[in-house]
This record gives sequence, C-alpha cells and structure tokens, in this order.
Amino acid sequence: MILIDVDGTLVDSVPDLAFCADELMRQLGRQARGEAQVRNWVGNGVERLVRRILIGQLEGEPSDADFARAYPIFLALYAENTAERSRLYPGVSEGLDYLESRGYRLGCVTNKAAQFTIPLLQALGIHDKFGIVVSGDTLPVKKPDPGPLLHAAAHFGVPAKGSLMLGDSKSDVAAARAAGFQIICVSYGYNHGEDIRRYAPDAVIDSMAELSSLL
Repeated sequence: MILIDVDGTLVDSVPDLAFCADELMRQLGRQARGEAQVRNWVGNGVERLVRRILIGQLEGEPSDADFARAYPIFLALYAENTAERSRLYPGVSEGLDYLESRGYRLGCVTNKAAQFTIPLLQALGIHDKFGIVVSGDTLPVKKPDPGPLLHAAAHFGVPAKGSLMLGDSKSDVAAARAAGFQIICVSYGYNHGEDIRRYAPDAVIDSMAELSSLL
C-alpha cells in the first residue's frame, strides 16, 4: 500500500489558496499577502492557514473575533476556487500510472477537509485512482498523528511494514515514522520553507516519475 499526500505532493494548490487569501484580505480592508508568503504557510489545514493569513506569519494567533469574522469568508471563497488555478505537479500522472500498473493499493491522506479534497481530486481527474481518501476531518486526528495512516492500512488490510507514505512535509515524515511506515518525500512541496532532507525521510525525489526506478 502507498498513501499519498495532496497539497505539495500531488497538487500545487497554492495559486487558488493565495487568490482566496488576497481576496479575504481585500474584503477585510487589509493588505494582500501574496503567493510567495502563502506558499510558506500551507500544510496544516485551512483553519491554520487562515490564522496565518490574518497575522501574516507562521506562528501565533489572531484574536478570536478576527478569526470568527474571517474564517467563513475564506471557506466560501475556497469552495468556489478549489480547483480553478490548482494543477498536478509534473510527473504525477506518470507516477500514478506506474503505481497502478504495479498493483499497489493506493490511498490519499491529507489534512485538507473533505469538502475541498474530493472536488479537487475529481476536478484534476485522479480521484478514482485511490481506494480510500482520508481527509483532515475524516477522523478526530490528522497528520502528524499516525491515526489517518493506520486507518487506511486497516481499510486495505495491509501491515505497516508493507506500507509507504509519499509526502512533502515534516508532518508526513512524523506520521509515517509513528505508524511504522516507510516514507518518501518530494523535494518541491510545502514544508514552510525548510529543506525536507532535514527530517531524514527514507528517500527524496524531484518527481513522482522517479518512483519507477526507486521502488
């Protein structure tokens, strides 16, 4: 079994998220954040992203009133802009085709809420590649907790030692290690500006097309 993350691994979703971030700020009468900043804030779900947008940095919290006002606006914006600008990364289609041809059970595990995950995967034509999609609100826990990975393994009846996670962030590495999975990371994803090699995944690839020579 191979489980694959969405944002920063399969899909470059930042263009849509950055559009929504800037439109949110415009509606609040504040300065736009820009795609470069948003790219460093993605990876822990939409709620966390909105908090970062409001304060303009990775760590910290906005006021409760500020968040309560902004969050529904962002949700409405993203519901209309889930896959307008988002695209599969180069090599994703080739990588998925290879994994499918080799008979791997494929699952998708993401911290993105199901209301955005499913339409995004469908719009990009890859939803049916996966035997299970575990979104950020499928279970009470999400990555870096190992729960979503173990849930997918139980679904397929596959032991941890026969399982691999493919992701882009330290949360993916932490979840995989805690679940007893192997972990491969892509070099191009969202890890808050840090080189993913710092977190010692089992391998790092520049494209999912490299999986055919690695596995």
